[in-house]
Amino acid sequence: MTTVAFLGLGAMGSRMALNLIAAGFTLRVFNRDRAKTQAAQAHGATVCASPAEAASGAEFAVSIVADDEATRAVMLGESGLLGAAAPGTVIVDSSTNTPALAREVARAAAARGCTYLDAPVSGSLAQAQGKELVFMVGGEAAAFDKAQPLFAAMGRMCRRMGDSGAGATIKLINNMLAGISTAAYAEAAQIVEAAGIDGGAALEMLAEGAVGSRLMKTKLPKIFKRDFVPQFQLELLDKDLRYFLALAGDLDRPAPIAALVRSQTQAARRAELGKLDACAVFLRVAGETPPRKV
Repeated sequence: MTTVAFLGLGAMGSRMALNLIAAGFTLRVFNRDRAKTQAAQAHGATVCASPAEAASGAEFAVSIVADDEATRAVMLGESGLLGAAAPGTVIVDSSTNTPALAREVARAAAARGCTYLDAPVSGSLAQAQGKELVFMVGGEAAAFDKAQPLFAAMGRMCRRMGDSGAGATIKLINNMLAGISTAAYAEAAQIVEAAGIDGGAALEMLAEGAVGSRLMKTKLPKIFKRDFVPQFQLELLDKDLRYFLALAGDLDRPAPIAALVRSQTQAARRAELGKLDACAVFLRVAGETPPRKV
């Protein structure tokens, strides 16, 4: 059986790891918080004390951690995966990182005879659970082809977007658009409520029009119900918008709408709403406090 080192067993990673196990892969897992490895261990994964230990005997590695800093630690740190990975190892990194970091790690991997694919995903918890993730991939075509069984075990679609950093770039664009949309839904929701219109009826009509989307059908009901249990944490959206704006700056392109929305998510995060779902930006827009149950 093919052995995979899996780094990062948070809300998304834990579901992706279980799908790999179900597909017949042997997993060696690492998570900074060891308690989060229990589900994978119960399904036969070997729990490791470091990314380097997880790399032992692995032909592939999958990583999904919070940001550039976490990726640099698990890949390039003192006990990082690349220090122990065997030549020929293909690394599939589904973290949302900057393109610059993706290229940095790709160069370090190549120097060790390994290949790094920046392969962030579109989809949330339900898609991770149901093997419906969409992978947007940057990196070498041969490694992309070799990793197809992993993509098939975790998702419904994968597309190579170009060289290293291309996957990370498309993911930041995707999350910028999602962030702007979420902020727009927050503004729409407060007007719906202030006008005394039933939220369910409003959603039904809006979802049937040109603006209807899966994101709308997910976020507007959460806002109307004041259900901010996280599917995608606001602090992660804020980080992704920050990364997008840095990329836009590097490319010398204006992004005024993204900058405005980022100011809203930043303010919401600084108001200690970061651990809530991204649609909790509504609380900042509407001047409400979170329900106690959150």
